[in-house]
Amino acid sequence: MSREQQAVARARKAFETGRSKPLEHRIRQLKNLQRLFTERQKVIADAIKKDLNKSEVGTQLYETLGLESEISLTIRKLKEWAAPRPVEKNLLTLSDTVYIKPEPLGVVLIIGAWNYPWAVTIQPLIGAIAAGNAAVVKPSEVCVHTAKVMEELLPLYIDKELYPVVTGGVPETQELLRQRFDHIFYTGNSRVGRLIMDAAAKHLTPVTLELGGKSPCYIDKNCDISIACRRITWGKYSNCGQTCIAPDYILCDPSIQDRVIEEIKKSIKEFYTDDPKTCPDYGCIINQHHLKRITAMLEDSTVAVGGDYDESHCYIAPTILRDVRPEAKVMQEEIFGPVLPILPITSLDEAIKFINKGEKPLALYVFTSDDKVIERMRDETSSGGLLVNDCLVHYSVSSLPFGGVGNSGMGCYHGKFSFDQLSHLRGCLIKKLKMEGVNSMRYPPHTLKKLGWARFLLLKTADLGWLGRMALLATLAVVAAIVLQNYLP
Repeated sequence: MSREQQAVARARKAFETGRSKPLEHRIRQLKNLQRLFTERQKVIADAIKKDLNKSEVGTQLYETLGLESEISLTIRKLKEWAAPRPVEKNLLTLSDTVYIKPEPLGVVLIIGAWNYPWAVTIQPLIGAIAAGNAAVVKPSEVCVHTAKVMEELLPLYIDKELYPVVTGGVPETQELLRQRFDHIFYTGNSRVGRLIMDAAAKHLTPVTLELGGKSPCYIDKNCDISIACRRITWGKYSNCGQTCIAPDYILCDPSIQDRVIEEIKKSIKEFYTDDPKTCPDYGCIINQHHLKRITAMLEDSTVAVGGDYDESHCYIAPTILRDVRPEAKVMQEEIFGPVLPILPITSLDEAIKFINKGEKPLALYVFTSDDKVIERMRDETSSGGLLVNDCLVHYSVSSLPFGGVGNSGMGCYHGKFSFDQLSHLRGCLIKKLKMEGVNSMRYPPHTLKKLGWARFLLLKTADLGWLGRMALLATLAVVAAIVLQNYLP
């Protein structure tokens, strides 16, 4: 039996003991996980520094702070989320107990990504633990140092049988995907997402796919361009552009293109100094393979700012491309790097048409002070999320579902959405062996009179107060008596 098979088998055996289900156990595990981030912050930051050249403050800001917040929210709300959820009844079920009971799915596979290796791997793990599941954690092998730290630290803080960490590359991931899971949660690109779905289909395993795509950024020529460009600069060049919801390209009127370039250039200097290469807040490209992929995109476009790179240090300067054509290389795939193309468009109609011609993006950014522009962008396009007059920050709002649509993914998470995504929401109806007269209308022989009663009872909802329910119960008792008298021998 392979190492991957053993990890999955142990996790399933541990789940079958039932110890992951009590709320006390879930909360204890979540508190232990929270303790990991306070006690081992330096170890975590050192590994990320080696992998992505992020500063310690940047690591806390973009990786662990959000996780600590998510854990606190989950601990505070878990009892409420896990409780039975009453639902509306029809008249036929008025005297019954009808509710939804969240229950664990079983063993979940979590395949993390390298760009935010803690945030996008542990966030779904929080949901898996909260929902009472076991979970096999597969960190990205691209972040070598972080994967090793995760493998070492997680078993010291949380149940190592219920939540094993499996490291390795493509062969190890493929071996994991041959095993049967009850849910697979993958963060990455759409090409691998298709492979995940294909593997999951063999076991009819449901999937959550957090993918990406080319997230458009529309700038209305009448908005405050200076503030808009400042926020776009932050959203685009954070983590060296290696963010799944980074603005991928700008759509704007040709008359403001030069102003947009100047304002972004000014913000780049403010954020990352005259020499971003030595700035601790800028970071680097994850490896030379990705550096070559990104720099190849520059070949047939005009560089307005930046464009220089150093392969030996995996460095690409913050770059802006001007007058980019839709058929340019940089527009054929998600950039996932510090290159920002500007495509001049002459109207809002043209922008909407261009956005809708491509795949549905993970995020859509709109900068405008005009409510009509906001409404049209919201109503006439589709994307995983819509953010107006800012970038990225919707990811931090736990009360909003985070996820893609179409090519940018399926399923969502964060806060209660994580809990629900990794639970089976079981429908429950508890009847008593009484009032059989009312039930007789559904038994053969079927008649028009019985159909009439069934239509009345099924098509009326029972959204009533306590007194209304009492009155209806009395009415139903009378109905039952009539039915008994007329239909039963």
